Amino acid sequence: MANASAPIQLLIVDDDDLLRQTLARRFQRSGMTVTQAAHGEEALAKAENVRSDVALLDLHMPGMTGIEVMEKLKERQPSLEVLLLTAHGSIETAIEAVKKGAYDYLTKPFHLPDLELHIQKAYEKVLLARRERQWVEQLRYESPRYRLVGSSTALQKVVGLIEKVAATDSTVLVRGLSGTGKELVARAIHLNSRRRDRPLVTINCAALQESLLESELFGHEKGAFTGAVQAKPGLVEVAEGGTLFIDEIAEMAPGLQAKLLRVLENGHYRRVGSTQEVHADVRVVAATNKALDDEIKAGRFREDLYYRIN
Repeated sequence: MANASAPIQLLIVDDDDLLRQTLARRFQRSGMTVTQAAHGEEALAKAENVRSDVALLDLHMPGMTGIEVMEKLKERQPSLEVLLLTAHGSIETAIEAVKKGAYDYLTKPFHLPDLELHIQKAYEKVLLARRERQWVEQLRYESPRYRLVGSSTALQKVVGLIEKVAATDSTVLVRGLSGTGKELVARAIHLNSRRRDRPLVTINCAALQESLLESELFGHEKGAFTGAVQAKPGLVEVAEGGTLFIDEIAEMAPGLQAKLLRVLENGHYRRVGSTQEVHADVRVVAATNKALDDEIKAGRFREDLYYRIN
């Protein structure tokens, strides 16, 4: 249904004054903004200054026909949807009008609830077309390489840094407040690296307890703990050859930080419950919204891990 915060802009064009005014009052009570015109010339004149979403056009009027008015209105306002009001004897003409771009037609006499439903449906089509145009317009400002929207100086600096690090295999730390797009940056780095055809795997350290986080990262063997009924690969293994994005890394417990540090130093790790060393070929991109310098001073984050990811 139509968005109540954006009332439908309705244009009614009919030489029947009583019908036109009755329709205008009815739809104004429904919350629509209504513009009236008694004939095509008046409608076109008003269209120069008033944008409409949906137009109700009588098919037969003095001067221009409803189809002629429709064609001229759509030249001025291409997104306009048109409903034609016609007598039974001109249904074939109305069908031809639909082929030329009218949304639909109703025959007189009609039920007002039916007409209002048609207006609502036509307006939904207007909204869909409007959103599509917005999406297309957005793509003009969206880098096809980075999927980052905008043209500000600050964003261009970010894009420049992405270009520098994407070409390397270095571990990357992305810092910023929540909601600033850290995962978008990680995705952009991955998509523009040599690993772009391999997986990008994401894990959020704040969402899991320490024991579960270790299992998620490094996997576990069957029987490693209660409920481990079968062996399970970790996300480090799933991301083999690709990129592992570790979000909210400051939330990782110190013991697990040490195990991640080993992966970054030599690529080795063990599944939970296993004594076998496994080698990982994975690039790590980490992110945090905390000041890691303060976390190090407080003893909550390893300085050597900070050196590796920074």
